Amino acid sequence: MNDGGPKRQGGRPLPPPPRGPPPPSSRPRLEPVDREKTCPLLLRVFTKIGSHHSMDDFSVRGKEPKDEVQIYTWKDATLRELTDLVKEVAPAARRRNAKLSFAFVFPDKNGRFKVQEVGKTLSYGTGRLDDGKALADLGFEIGDYLDVAIL
Repeated sequence: MNDGGPKRQGGRPLPPPPRGPPPPSSRPRLEPVDREKTCPLLLRVFTKIGSHHSMDDFSVRGKEPKDEVQIYTWKDATLRELTDLVKEVAPAARRRNAKLSFAFVFPDKNGRFKVQEVGKTLSYGTGRLDDGKALADLGFEIGDYLDVAIL
């Protein structure tokens, strides 16, 4: 039976591709999304003051952390756009000296959730740190969660 996935010799499936941002030399420039014609995706965002959530916080499906915000967005959304959205719902993120650290939360090859930091922004000020990086540039896949540490 062929499941349509790539196979190694001997019929074993290939391992999943590595997660996270592609190496700088191979990074194709993201095509902008026509937000008028493209349906947005639902992004589950979890915020925490002081640090990221741990892998254990996501270990039981349906018992994710309570500090969740659901955002409709597109894969070309930048960390600056997401910072501004988080500031609307998390008062601590509005502090003048607040730094936001973004991490993707996704299942590893064993099915356990992994928390992988992907970028940082400052609450105020544009064009610094990772403001202009888009979700797709960072290796985001639909279904990943976004964990935001407010530092």
